[in-house]
Amino acid sequence: MNKVALIIGAGDATGGAVARRFARAGFTACVTRRDVAKLAALKAAIEAEGGTCHAFGSDAREEDAAVKLFADIEAGIGPIEVCVFNIGGNVRFGIAETTARVYRKVWEMCAFAGFLAGREAAKVMLPRQRGTIIFTGATASLRGGSGFAAFAGGKHALRALAQSMARELGAQGIHVAHAIIDGAIDTAFIAERFPERYALKAQDGILDPDAIADAYWMLHTQPRSAWTHELDLRPWMEKW
Repeated sequence: MNKVALIIGAGDATGGAVARRFARAGFTACVTRRDVAKLAALKAAIEAEGGTCHAFGSDAREEDAAVKLFADIEAGIGPIEVCVFNIGGNVRFGIAETTARVYRKVWEMCAFAGFLAGREAAKVMLPRQRGTIIFTGATASLRGGSGFAAFAGGKHALRALAQSMARELGAQGIHVAHAIIDGAIDTAFIAERFPERYALKAQDGILDPDAIADAYWMLHTQPRSAWTHELDLRPWMEKW
C-alpha cells in the first residue's frame, strides 16, 4: 500500500500546494475540506500530473469525523506517513464585537481541530515509530494584534500543542513541526481584498504556496539528527 500524505484543510493555496508536492514525490494525497465538492479541482490537478488523490468531506472539529477519517484511510488506502494540519480561522473583530460564538468557533478550528488531528496521527504513527506531523501557524501564533483576539488565541494554543507533541513524540521517532507563515499568501482572497499588497507579487513580496510546500517537504525529509521544530517563512521584504 502506498504511503499517504494527509492534508487537513486543503484549500486553494497552501494546502493544495502541499498536497501536489507530496503527490509528485510518490505519496498518495488524501485531502480534506468540509465541502468535498471544493476539492474537485485539486484532485483533478494532482491526477493530471500522474499522482493519486482521494478527497474527503470532513469537519475537523468533530471528534467522530476525525477518528473515522484516519481509520478509513489506514484501512482502505495506506499508512499515513505525513499529516499536515492546515486549517486557518482568521477573522477580525474588535474585542467588544467578538461574540462567544465567534471566539468558540475560531478556537475549535485552530486549536481543538488541531488537537484531534494530532492525536489521531500520533495513534497510527506510534506503533510504526515514524512519521511527520506539521501544523501550519501564522503571525498570530507569536503575537496578538488589534482585532485578532480570537485568531491569536487559537493559534497560540495550536503552537503550544505542537511544542508539547514534539517533546513527547520526537523521542519515539515522530517529527512534529510548526510552520509560522508570516505574511500575505498568493491567493484570490489577497488579490481581491488587498490589491496593493498583491501587487508586490512581482517583487516576490508575497508568499508563493509552492515555495511553502517545498519547505514542508524539506521538513519531512530532514535527517532526524537535525530536525527542525519551528520554521518561520516570510517574504524578504516583510517587516518583523
